[in-house]
Amino acid sequence: MVNYISAAAIPFIILGIIIYGLIEKNKVYDSFLEGAKEGIEIVFKMFPTLVGIFLAVGALRSSGVIELIVKIVEPMTKMLSIPSEIMPLALLRPISGSASMAVAVDIMKNYGVDTFVGLITSTIMGSTETTFYTIAIYTSAVGIKKTRGILVAALLADFAGMIASVIIWRIMSTSFC
Repeated sequence: MVNYISAAAIPFIILGIIIYGLIEKNKVYDSFLEGAKEGIEIVFKMFPTLVGIFLAVGALRSSGVIELIVKIVEPMTKMLSIPSEIMPLALLRPISGSASMAVAVDIMKNYGVDTFVGLITSTIMGSTETTFYTIAIYTSAVGIKKTRGILVAALLADFAGMIASVIIWRIMSTSFC
């Protein structure tokens, strides 16, 4: 039943929009074309930003810079009892959703989904955002050039989400053992 409802939802929504447009005597198809034209213009504005982000993520992953950064911060993460296994995810999550998903899947394969590291990984994926990507998309779509304040706030929120993920699972693992 749920599968049927979810499969039928989109066609019913589209039909509802068309019926509403006809009742309001709007030119539904002309409105659709205008919206599609605006969408394509936005895609063209955002394309260079997306190419830059994907290129940077590819370069970081293939060059070994991520592993180098993890090794540099490893003494600090050990001191703070943060598993170093999640550091590649913590570094890539603000940059790219697809790269962080690949890293999360790799962590889950290597350590398991129900391990301490796996639970932290899944919580980070749910409690943080692809900050650079999101800021690049939304600010380039509306033409905002000064993003420093947005970037600082968003990265602090990501950092808080990552630290909270570790703290929550550290508490949960000690209270259920």
